[in-house]
Amino acid sequence: MLMDMTVRDFLKELASNSPAPGGGSVSALAGSLGAALVCMVARLSEKQPIPDGVEETAVVLARAEKLMAVLEKDVDADTEAFNQVMKAYGLPKGTELEKKERSRAIQQALKGAALHPMKVARECLDVLELCSWAAAHGNPNALSDAGVASLLAQSGIRGALYNVEINLSSIRDPEFKEKMVQEKEAILKKALQLQEELKETVENRLS
Repeated sequence: MLMDMTVRDFLKELASNSPAPGGGSVSALAGSLGAALVCMVARLSEKQPIPDGVEETAVVLARAEKLMAVLEKDVDADTEAFNQVMKAYGLPKGTELEKKERSRAIQQALKGAALHPMKVARECLDVLELCSWAAAHGNPNALSDAGVASLLAQSGIRGALYNVEINLSSIRDPEFKEKMVQEKEAILKKALQLQEELKETVENRLS
């Protein structure tokens, strides 16, 4: 399990000539790290008054902890999705029946390999939304940490969506592809909006 490795061993595995773990797992890890920083900011903000109508610190902390745990699991799950694709490509293709079964298995595995990073992108978007709270209402002494959390969440979103795109390019189901493209565009639109708002909030509070 990748998440059971030391940081040094994980980096060594990542730097090897093995195609997995790769960018998908790193995207999930980035999101998990962002969520962990939001947890820290929330804990450092527990004694601060929160304006009416703003989510309570305890609620933000609970959401961030849940996202951190889910994204941790995604680090290994992304590698497993990639392995399923490689397994499908390795199926025999000597007869017409084998070719047909291999093609079906490849398409199924590719869909799984696209669906998983889309899930990661959605979760990283949730982390980014929590970063907005951390930047606007968190302990001002941890403002830079909230900013770093937002950058990690943004990296997780973009990286995960890159992995969606690379798998969609080989998928032949037009309805599946269209649905995925629409969701990708919706996530990106929301992420860009939050990114600009966060940048302004962080830089204004820093100055």
